[in-house]
Amino acid sequence: MEYKIISYCEEDTIELAQNIESEKFPNMVICLEGDLGTGKTVFTKGFAGAMEIPEDITSPTFNIIKEYTSGDMPLYHMDVYRLDGNAEDLGIEEYYKKKGVTIIEWADTIEDYLPKNKLVIKIKSSDVEENKRTITIIPYGSRYEELCEAVL
Repeated sequence: MEYKIISYCEEDTIELAQNIESEKFPNMVICLEGDLGTGKTVFTKGFAGAMEIPEDITSPTFNIIKEYTSGDMPLYHMDVYRLDGNAEDLGIEEYYKKKGVTIIEWADTIEDYLPKNKLVIKIKSSDVEENKRTITIIPYGSRYEELCEAVL
C-alpha cells in the first residue's frame, strides 16, 4: 500500500517527520528519494528534532554518514549521492543493526544495499507551486505497515 501526502511548506514536511518519529523503533530504516532541493534533509531535521537531538542537522554529502548519539536513540544520517551506486566498502548494512534509526538520502541509488524491510519516502516537487511537495510513503514489512496505519 502507498500513502500520498501533500506538503505545502517545510513545516508540513517537518510535522510528517515528527509523526513518523513518534512510532520509531530500534533498527528502523527510512529511505528518502527525491531530486535536489525537494526536502530530504528537511524531513531528517524534523525527525532528529523530535528525537531531541540538539546538533544542527545538515546533509552529510561529503562525510556520507553522520552519527548523532545525543538523542533518545542513535540516528545515523546518510547521504549516498556521491557513491554512484557502490556502497560495498562502507559497511552501511552494519548500521541497520546498531539499535538506532538510519535515514538514507538518495537511497534509490544503492538499492542492492538496502534491507528488505524499510520505509521508503519519495518526495516530488510541484511543477506549478514552488513549495508544494507530493510525498509518497511506501512501507515494506509489517512493522512499517503498522507504523503507517498509526500515524498517516
